[in-house]
Amino acid sequence: MTDFYQNGIITTLHHLRHRSLESMEADLVTYSKEHPMTLMLPCLYSELQRPALQTILDELKKVPYLSQIVIGLDRASESEYRHALEYFSVLPQKHVVLWNDGPRLKAIDDQLKEDNLAPVELGKGCNVWYCLGYLMSMDQLASVALHDCDIVTYDRSMLARLLYPVANPSFNFRFCKGYYARYADGKLNGRVARLLVTPLIKALQQVVGYHDHLEFLDSFRYPLAGEFSFQANAIRDMRIPNDWGLEIGILSEMKRNYSVNRICQVELTDVYDHKHQDLSPEDASKGLSKMSIDICKAFYRKLATNGVVFTTEVFRTIKATYYRTALDFVESFRKDAVMNGLKLDVHKEESTVELFAENLMKAGQLFLEYPMETPFVPSWNRVISANPNIHRQLARAVHEDMESFGHSPMSNAEALERHVA
Repeated sequence: MTDFYQNGIITTLHHLRHRSLESMEADLVTYSKEHPMTLMLPCLYSELQRPALQTILDELKKVPYLSQIVIGLDRASESEYRHALEYFSVLPQKHVVLWNDGPRLKAIDDQLKEDNLAPVELGKGCNVWYCLGYLMSMDQLASVALHDCDIVTYDRSMLARLLYPVANPSFNFRFCKGYYARYADGKLNGRVARLLVTPLIKALQQVVGYHDHLEFLDSFRYPLAGEFSFQANAIRDMRIPNDWGLEIGILSEMKRNYSVNRICQVELTDVYDHKHQDLSPEDASKGLSKMSIDICKAFYRKLATNGVVFTTEVFRTIKATYYRTALDFVESFRKDAVMNGLKLDVHKEESTVELFAENLMKAGQLFLEYPMETPFVPSWNRVISANPNIHRQLARAVHEDMESFGHSPMSNAEALERHVA
């Protein structure tokens, strides 16, 4: 997407293929001396068995500007956690592995649950939330980046481009969202973004009228991208959604906390591919079906907090408007695919739209039936107010987990220096 067009109300930083990675990394090394940078990697243990994560580690080993890497590990037994420590030990940077299923972190989770301060739903949102809690214990922390561990097309230039907008001291950005083209194996991907989010935004704009939040979301070229970076001082007030509405929810949080001129999006790469979720049309509690419901609820909740009134009749109108809009988008994508020599199965596309249309109504019904539902995990500001030492307890538990299996939360260079001393 080699253009320099600015559309929407946020700044778009393009990839014009002119500047070298070495030049950008040299700047980041300079910035890192006064502006420490951290990478968060939420992952499942099963991802250690896939080649994508190994490629990511091979690339991260070459990154010279990171001060630390924080890995949130889900669904791991003791032996699997031990294996994960060995697996990530190849990283030369200081790094820690949060064993979210271990007894120490489970005890902290139980402690927080007693005060209704813990995540109520396991998943990526919960993982990210505890990683943020760990980062709260860090004295020197300026910028944080996050990306998934299933990126098949990963190279380290993606991380450099993701961190640069919030690390450069001459910029004023507090939050940066990555974007990219989603196609691989001769076909268009990104079904939820293409067939749900964009046409839903257009439908909501028609039904509820102009709303600055919808204009804001419509400015993002790929609002569901799992790659973003932010200034570390945003952690305290950031509220993480419990469900698959994580990406939309975080965008909403940034809009709530910052002016739009402090928010940007950056093109990370020419092409991006990762592990694909099943559509799961037969089970609304799994796959893209559940994701679509959670995303719709995130839209409804945010608009409701800004005074939009929803009823069953309104949801029916949204569904009808969305359905017609989404079918028009299918035709546009078909032509785009043909023009670029890609495949697009119109029947599958329209079947997906039909499922998403049904889930719009399911999400609306859930919204009406459970008006007291709490969609966000409490902010760390609130948690620390209730328990001022909880973030330090969390950091100590993480370090004790690692040390009990013979690993230190230090870089390889720091460990060697201490050993020589």
